Amino acid sequence: MRATRSALIVTLAASLTATAPATGTAPAQAQTQAQAADGVYYLQSVTTGLNAGVSGTSVLQRRPKGDEDRQQWTLTGRTLREGTQCLGRQADQAVVMACTSPDAQWDVLLDGDRHRLKVPGVDRHLIASGTDQVRIGTGADRWYLTPVSPQRVPVPVEGERRLDQVTFLTTHNAYANGVDGGFAPPFVNLAPNQARGIEQQLRDGVRGFQLDIHQTPDGAILCHNSCTWVSRPVALWVDVQRIVDFLNRNPNEFVTVFLEDYVSAAVLRSELARVNGLANVLFRPDQAGVRTNGWPTLNTVRANNKRLMIFTDHGRSGDSPQRDTFGVMYQSEWTVENYWSMGSGLGASDWSCHSRWATPLNRTEPGFRPLFVMNHFRDVPITGTATTDNGKLADRARRFCEPAARKTPTYLAVDHYHLGNPMAAVQALSGERF
Repeated sequence: MRATRSALIVTLAASLTATAPATGTAPAQAQTQAQAADGVYYLQSVTTGLNAGVSGTSVLQRRPKGDEDRQQWTLTGRTLREGTQCLGRQADQAVVMACTSPDAQWDVLLDGDRHRLKVPGVDRHLIASGTDQVRIGTGADRWYLTPVSPQRVPVPVEGERRLDQVTFLTTHNAYANGVDGGFAPPFVNLAPNQARGIEQQLRDGVRGFQLDIHQTPDGAILCHNSCTWVSRPVALWVDVQRIVDFLNRNPNEFVTVFLEDYVSAAVLRSELARVNGLANVLFRPDQAGVRTNGWPTLNTVRANNKRLMIFTDHGRSGDSPQRDTFGVMYQSEWTVENYWSMGSGLGASDWSCHSRWATPLNRTEPGFRPLFVMNHFRDVPITGTATTDNGKLADRARRFCEPAARKTPTYLAVDHYHLGNPMAAVQALSGERF
């Protein structure tokens, strides 16, 4: 953390106070003309979710990478400094230059919770044009000035927390555990992602389950890539039944299932129809008015006994029947998710935090905040590496992924959840939110 939290809070409060009307409602134009507060920020494109970062003398769009990749800018008045130089303009290109240059001056204008970086005196702005290079043009792209040292706020008491104010421990490839059954050809079964079965995972506090399903003559089967030659295969309905039975025994718990989904909608519907009691506990955010009213509290879902949410990564386009008609939500409509791999099973890791999908991690809608799925695992689930990585989970969330998404993760997905104490990160992040 570079800037002191107290100083940043004071300057942010001063900026908001300066832009608030004394009485009545200020004209919209006046509300957008306030200068942003001084501080240390990530300059993040609203359109792409990428950060402006320095490479040589150029300013490029870079994957958010905390304090490791020249992406932190110190705003002082009308200049944005990185190192010893400032963000400036050279023709249509964004570059870094001497901070005393007139071309390093900007009107940094507040626009709701976003900003426009305007060239003084002319109708030209800093824009993210869809290329790596940050440019100057006639568009009015919006940017987030995301504090490097953000204000974090305490959450309400447990039952009064909304679902987007809770963090859940989540297991990557939860079915690939070497306990419940086979999940891949025998030689791949030697490298499971988890070491405990689904029922033990539930007892240990896991509340999110990432499952791969493939279509076979037997229905929707849990396996990696292909179910050919899998010994002792497990059907999806079997694990969902385990979860529903757990929820019936534990009326205060909430669970989410994420499907990497390679089956037809008809097969998936038939598979879930085999689960006794599923309809009683299935939570439907589309029917609960989440898009207009926000996510419900834990007390609300408990009172309604709607405590299991199922997502699919399958696309809606051309899907028949539409999966959400039988309660399986299209994940891209309700969550954001970072790219899944931190690198191979050995060696250095890539902790940058960028979207797995086309939509940026910082996506929001009026009145609605998508839940944030934070993936934190490697290509190959080596136990020693997972132990080290899981011990650094909270640090990566706070320094890399929270600023990238502008929200605290709702789901922390890891390999070998029993190693490295990832539950400590869950508890730390549940105590206060970005």
